[in-house]
Amino acid sequence: MIKLTRLNGKEFLLNALYIETVESFPDTTITLTNGHKYVALESREEVALKISQFYNEIHILSNPHIRGDQDAE
Repeated sequence: MIKLTRLNGKEFLLNALYIETVESFPDTTITLTNGHKYVALESREEVALKISQFYNEIHILSNPHIRGDQDAE
């Protein structure tokens, strides 16, 4: 889960595994794989960093097949 802030200042947690796109319209709009949209106060770059940190914390990219390593056994 990543912690984000709504435009009204209230924080919320979002499961980063379900994020499909993060766009700026200029507000940061996050679309999930189920089509739900969330608008966050954080910039697109901040959201991307939080997603990356979350993936590192749960070791989702430690699987060589997910990373795309061709020589993985």
